[in-house]
Amino acid sequence: MIILINSGPLMALAKLGLLDLLPRLYGQVSLPTAVFVEVVVRGRERGYTDAFLIQMAIQQGKLKVIKANEEDLPSDVQDLSLDAGEKQVLYLAQRDHADLVLFDDEKVREEAKARSLNVKGTLDVLIQAYRTGLLELNEVQNIIEAIISRVRSRGHLDFGRALPSRFVEIETC
Repeated sequence: MIILINSGPLMALAKLGLLDLLPRLYGQVSLPTAVFVEVVVRGRERGYTDAFLIQMAIQQGKLKVIKANEEDLPSDVQDLSLDAGEKQVLYLAQRDHADLVLFDDEKVREEAKARSLNVKGTLDVLIQAYRTGLLELNEVQNIIEAIISRVRSRGHLDFGRALPSRFVEIETC
């Protein structure tokens, strides 16, 4: 399986201490160089713990960095008003016929769907982990409460709006 991840779900899972879910659910998960630079290089410069955790996961072979250059991107991807990591994930997903791409940003998710890519996000990973027995219901509830708390404290409501409908999916499993 070819699975590609963008910075949003990667950082969220690292901050939640759940990076190990990725290889347990999907096997090898890859990220393009722009996501690596954004999350690990810049994150380490700022002293973010999740950057170190992601770097360790790469060193342990749990995550793989795939080289992608801006000049490799076709014009239809280059012209998108997205960040470099998002563009590279979209490009690599189409080029390599990825089975799954992981994005949290709704705008990018819509673009990926328009390109006929199979898209999931952080909450979908949690749901799948619950359904496969990697997480218990009370663990998922605690994680979602932590996400809601973080979202509210930062004033980001878009992610929070997606929670109620997805949480119903967990409770009805």
